[in-house]
Amino acid sequence: MMASFGHGTRRDPRTRGRTWSRSGPDRATLGIIGAICAVAGFFVLGIVLGPVAMVCGWLAMGRSWAGGSRSAPALVALILGAIDTLLALVWLAGPTPGYGMF
Repeated sequence: MMASFGHGTRRDPRTRGRTWSRSGPDRATLGIIGAICAVAGFFVLGIVLGPVAMVCGWLAMGRSWAGGSRSAPALVALILGAIDTLLALVWLAGPTPGYGMF
């Protein structure tokens, strides 16, 4: 029996669904990781851990500001990561010791 044009007798299983892979971390895990990075960033490597916390929080929120998809750890990670990054930048841009007025 001959298949019609463009329609084979077997379907490719990869084309069914086209959903994202479920092997990565879910949103709750990303929120918790981001919150941990934000808190740790206040003590060490704030210039690195702050942006990491912001990215994890943003991804955990579903990359949108929609009210329904927010979780507490994701919002904490985003806000604390922004504060952490800002403080690290202020600390890096501050005056060097020894060159002040006194």
